[in-house]
Amino acid sequence: MPELSIRIKKKNDGSAALSCTRADGTTTWQRQNGPQGAFFPLHDLTHLAVESVLGLRRAFYGLLTEGRDISSFERTDERGALPHEALFAELIVGYFDLERRVGEHFPVAEFNDKARAYFADHGAPEPPFELTQAQIDAVRARRATYFAQWSALAPGDALELSFDRSTQTGACVVG
Repeated sequence: MPELSIRIKKKNDGSAALSCTRADGTTTWQRQNGPQGAFFPLHDLTHLAVESVLGLRRAFYGLLTEGRDISSFERTDERGALPHEALFAELIVGYFDLERRVGEHFPVAEFNDKARAYFADHGAPEPPFELTQAQIDAVRARRATYFAQWSALAPGDALELSFDRSTQTGACVVG
């Protein structure tokens, strides 16, 4: 069993539900209604692509693996307690979300510039590493695969994925 089993269900009413089950059997979940039902599945799939490709062990899915509850990411008092690596992932995922919204790819230098500026503006240490074009391309490719699988999913079905920090791969099964 992977460290974290991820299930994103496409509901018949356009909403979605994300549930994550840890290897010890504990679960955290969140229903995504209305416009969130369209946005968050793609955002969560982008997280999986970013964290897997970049080898991030303590970002969104890694923290869920460690026992954090999904709802804690909504509360600003707990967001301040995010590890540096998780803040980096949130920034990069947000920038990929922006790409999706405007329909264009940004150059790798822009990703790195935005990360440096964000951390400098918030008095935080430098980003954990500079992104390369190969990493950006790999995230885009993996994300495109996840998006295609999500798009092909019939309402009522779920996308089942896994996250394992030791292998840093996101395997996917449609079901």
